[in-house]
Amino acid sequence: MINPNHCPLCNNIGKLFYKSKKRLFYQCENCYGIFIDKDLKPNQEIEKSRYEKHQNNSQDEGYQNFVSPITSSILKSFTIKDIGLDFGSGKDSAISKILEDNKFNIKKYDPFFYNNLNLLKKKYNYIACCEVIEHFHNPKKEFTLLKELLAPKAKLYCMTSIYNETIDFANWWYKNDITHIFIYHKKTLKWIEKEFGFSDSVINKNLIIFST
Repeated sequence: MINPNHCPLCNNIGKLFYKSKKRLFYQCENCYGIFIDKDLKPNQEIEKSRYEKHQNNSQDEGYQNFVSPITSSILKSFTIKDIGLDFGSGKDSAISKILEDNKFNIKKYDPFFYNNLNLLKKKYNYIACCEVIEHFHNPKKEFTLLKELLAPKAKLYCMTSIYNETIDFANWWYKNDITHIFIYHKKTLKWIEKEFGFSDSVINKNLIIFST
């Protein structure tokens, strides 16, 4: 069993990083991930209720621009013959819409809205994971799954806000979302690259691309 201050990614000990009346975060001394106390994690009912309130509209230009770091890279690196997965797509994914409009073959998976487990038994040339990895209750399990879903010479595209030491964590809006329970440092992402056997990783602002 993982203790409250044990990292859910690497199971090493974390030290108290931030505490307020409603939030309690630890930082792992091994992978540098920042994670919330396990007793403060939201349950599935609370999570789904929050996700249903998201105003994401795949037709919205602002939303499409937001996901463009992922979609632009996929459109440049892959073709309509390749098969992709929109992992954690939510109710209405701009990523899937943009790629489908370009005749790309992409499947939507989301544990709350598109829970087709058969999609998790196949291999993909690329996986898009936009604003999802910060919601992982068990990042070790999820990254193991994502790596297994990737074919050789495939890419995993993740977008998330990455913590660095110049950020005032106490006033950082990103940590206030109750469903943001694991926050990544650049060192965490490099640890993931090595630990899960990716051949490479590239970090460009809030876009991370892992390659097999």
